[in-house]
Formats: sequence, C-alpha cells, structure tokens
Amino acid sequence: MGPVSALFPEAPDLRSRGLSPAYPDRAAWGTVKNLRAWQAAALRQYREEEPRDFLTVATPGAGKTSFALTVATDLLNRRVVDRILIITPTEHLKTQWASAADRVGLLIDPEGSAKGGAAGKHYVGTALTYAGAAVNPNALRIRIEHHNTLVIFDEIHHAGDALSWGEAVREACEPAKRRLSLTGTPFRSDTNPIPFVTYEPDGEGTMRSRPDYNYGYAEALADGIVRPVLFMAYSGDMHWRTNAGDEVTARLGEPMTKDMISQALRTALDPQGAWIPAVLRAADTRLSEVRQAVPDAGGLVIANDQTTARAYARMLHHIAGEKPTVVLSDEPKSGERISAFADSTDRWMVAVRMVSEGVDVPRLSVGVYATMTATPLFFAQAVGRFVRARGRGETATVFVPSVPRLLTYASEMEVQRDHALKRRTEDETDLLADAQREQNTADADIDGEKHQFQALASEADFEKVLFDGGEFGLTTMSGSAEEQEYLGLPGLLDPTQVKDLLQRRQADQIARSETSPTRGQEDPAGRVRQQATHQRLRALRKELNSLVAAWNHRTDLPHGVIHNKLVQTTGGPPSAAADEETLEKRIDLIRQWAITGGGPR
Repeated sequence: MGPVSALFPEAPDLRSRGLSPAYPDRAAWGTVKNLRAWQAAALRQYREEEPRDFLTVATPGAGKTSFALTVATDLLNRRVVDRILIITPTEHLKTQWASAADRVGLLIDPEGSAKGGAAGKHYVGTALTYAGAAVNPNALRIRIEHHNTLVIFDEIHHAGDALSWGEAVREACEPAKRRLSLTGTPFRSDTNPIPFVTYEPDGEGTMRSRPDYNYGYAEALADGIVRPVLFMAYSGDMHWRTNAGDEVTARLGEPMTKDMISQALRTALDPQGAWIPAVLRAADTRLSEVRQAVPDAGGLVIANDQTTARAYARMLHHIAGEKPTVVLSDEPKSGERISAFADSTDRWMVAVRMVSEGVDVPRLSVGVYATMTATPLFFAQAVGRFVRARGRGETATVFVPSVPRLLTYASEMEVQRDHALKRRTEDETDLLADAQREQNTADADIDGEKHQFQALASEADFEKVLFDGGEFGLTTMSGSAEEQEYLGLPGLLDPTQVKDLLQRRQADQIARSETSPTRGQEDPAGRVRQQATHQRLRALRKELNSLVAAWNHRTDLPHGVIHNKLVQTTGGPPSAAADEETLEKRIDLIRQWAITGGGPR
C-alpha cells in the first residue's frame, strides 16, 4: 500500500480520487469511498504539519470517524505508528468503532482492557472507554510505550467528565507517538481542562480551546452533508402545587423565575398531564408525513428518567399502534437494541440519555426533547442525532418545550462554541496553572430546585417553528388545523423551500386570524361557530381537573389517586387520551360523589 501522498498528490483531486487501495468499494458507517472536501483539507493539513496532537472539531454527522480512520490508515501505511488505541465515551461506541474500522481493513479489538490480554495478533489495535482507560492508567501507559501508538480520542470532551478521568488519560497517553482528538461539541458546562487540548487567551479574560481543524454545522449544511433542522416549540397552561402547598398556574414560555420555569417544565413533562401526550401525537403526525417521502424515517424521544420513558412508550404504542423500542442505559443489551432499531423500519425509540451522542442511527428524522437537562452540551449532542443526511432534501424536526434556554440553543444552532476555562482574575501564568486544577460544576439540569411538588394539570399549545434563525407561526391549540399545516410540511425539501413554505404558512395564518370570527361570534351566514373536537376535549379536561382539585381540597387525597379511581370506575385510558364520552362520564361521576358524599376518601 503506497503512501497517502501518492494517492492524493494534489488537493483539488481529493474529492474525486478517494482512498481506493485502503477502502473497499462499499461504504458503511464511519467510512466513505471518496473523501469529503473538509476531510481532504484536514488530511492535507495533518500531513503538512505532522503534529503529535491534533484536535478536529466537526459537527455531528460530518464524518469524523471516516477522517480518523483515514489518518490511521495513512500513519500505519507510512510506518509512523504500528498500533492504534481508540478511546470512546460508551461501551456501544467501542463496538461501533471496531465495526467501522473492520470495513476498511483495520482490525480493532473492542473487548480489550487497559492491561491488554489475549487479543489475537491479527488485531492492529484496541478500543476502550474513558472509564476503562482510567481503571489502570499505568498498565495502559506501558502498552503505549511498547509501540508507536496512535491514540484516537472519540468525543474528547468526555475526558474532562471527572478529574480522575482527565488525569488518568493524560498519564496513560502521554507517551503516545500521535494523538488525534475528535469532538462535535468542544464545550463543557464545567471548567475542567480537557487533556491534550490547547487553550489560548481570547482577549476577554478567558482561556478557550483552540481546534486545529474546525468544520461547523453551518458549513456542513451549506455543503449538503447535514440536514436542516426545524424546531417545533410548544407552550401551554400549567398547573401545579408547590412544596408549601400553594397552587400555581402559569404558562410555559412566558417570563418566569428560574424555579417557576423548572416547575412548569416538570409539569409539562408529567405523563399524567395533557401536554406530553399532545406533543407526542403531533410528533407522530409529523413522522407519518416524513415517512411518505422517506419510508424508513424514525423518531426518538429523549426522556428524563426511566419511569417517564416507559410511560411515554405506552403513550406512543397507543398513538402509533406500534410498540416503540425502549433503551435504558443500565439495562443489558441496550447497544443491541439501538443497533436493531437502526437496521429496522420501526417508527419510534424512547431513550434516557443513551442516544445523546456518538450513536449512529441515520434514519432518525423526528425527535422529542422531553428532558429537564438543558446544558448547551447535551442539547447539541441530542440534536446531533437527527442531522446526518442520507440524501438530498431530507429535513429533521425536533419538538421542544417553550423554555427560553432551549429556544436560545435552537436559534443558535450555527454558532461555533469552544471550551472556556475561566475568567482572568490573575495574570496568564496563574490562569494556566489554574487550568490544571479541577473546578467542577456538574452539567446542570434546568431543574434548579430540589423541593417536592405535585403536577396537577397541563395543556399544550403549538407556539412557533424556529428555522434558520427565524421564527414562524402564531400560537394555536394543539390539534388545530393551523398546527396541522406546519406538521404537514413535505418530508423532502431543501432549506430554501422550507423557509419559503414556512413564510407562506405564517402569512396564511395571519390572514385567517384577521378575518375569522372570534369565539362566540356568528359567521357571515349567521351561524354560531362550533368548537372543534380538540377544543371540546380541552374544555372537558379542564372541567374535570377543576373538579378533581375541589375533591382534593375536600378529602386531601392526591390528584393522582382521584384520577386513578375515576379511570377504574369508568374504564378507558387516562384523561389525557380519553374521548369526550369517557370524560363526560368522569365529570358526572365526580359530581355525583359531591352530591351523595360517596367516592374515595
């Protein structure tokens, strides 16, 4: 196998020439027959500089794995290195990397350990997790010292997850011949330094990470490598009881204190309310529309915890008529479930964090962000699951609560961020010394308060679409015809067509709002306008919730106990998914309790 310089003598040929001797004709995850322009440029820079450390920042879905395997093949071919070590955030990604490497003729053992072991001589390297590397860094260091080793750090920012991890990785990998660091999100929510990353002053008193090569979402979108993302924002009325016993009503998306935003969002995500079922129904409607053009398109719900994940899965089963795949990180064979879903045509997967980054399911097209976690790092990782493009015109749609922080992240999708250490309070020498010490700030959830409270009721309203830095749409009830127009955007559109259609939808909505009669008014023919089904359902749920609240005041029974008794007596699904007849039965029943003094106590 000749050197890469022979394969790529001139940069302009990089798009068309490809790595034919090193790569098979077929391309799979982590491999490409022909290098993309950014990969070719990064490879040329790497060859020119021959650096010991190289940080590549590329947006999720851009092809970081392909680039890394190209570098590894080149270095092995030129005998610069003779061993490869790949360090990943999760066990599942070890296997994914090994499979990708195998397709290009690099045999990587995903079952190895820091100590080494009985891996066959046919392997050219090993894949470990950051946690696995930290178990015995001295043993790993000895292995690295015995060979000319290339270490590939997948999502290198994870090396800063804990001070012990960062120290272990730094200690073990310091003697490596070459170190190639990869990340799609080079920022963290804390100030722990990331090993083998260069920090420089930004002129504003902060030390920031400096990538050697950067390829952002905006560039990848312009090149057609990633999909454009539509963010569907949902607000709504929330009702909850605080730890002090006060009942609070507020609207998600309106200005509130941090604690109230947290409590309103928790109320929205409560499976017993009406907000999350309405958003899941809207997301499933959107997925059906996308699947008309992309038959295998899939959806992912990112849940806050295992209990809500299972509850959401039951709702989706009822809504879509198909059981979703549920992925919980502490359950065995989670990785196998993700792989099986990726290879299937199933509609939905529900996960708790497990699919937040690195996991490759290219057919994911619709997402629901139903978690309290609201750091820029986690949000970017989550949205990154939906942006990998497979063909022209594909779009992604992510449903989000109308929380200011999340909407800011959505509107800044194209902004490049770097990892910042801390503000300058001393001179630069002291600042660089401080960068080597741990300054933990845990990845913060939007849940800033720890008090117990009770979610009482919620309703969902479609608020707007965020796309390409703009906002489109007027607030309308979930289930309305106006909402359906936005959910029904064609599944295959280029960014210009998406923006044009959104502008037209908004113009039509504004025109109708200016000419249509208000509630209770008569239309031109003299008829009183009738409420739509979704409006009647909302009114019945509100009436039922107010009666349940009154019974709670009378008996001190929790709202959930009262609702469960009503469900047991009348039959049917929970109130959030019940039809008009069932809701009316429950309203009549609780009124009968009030008259006769019966009912639960």
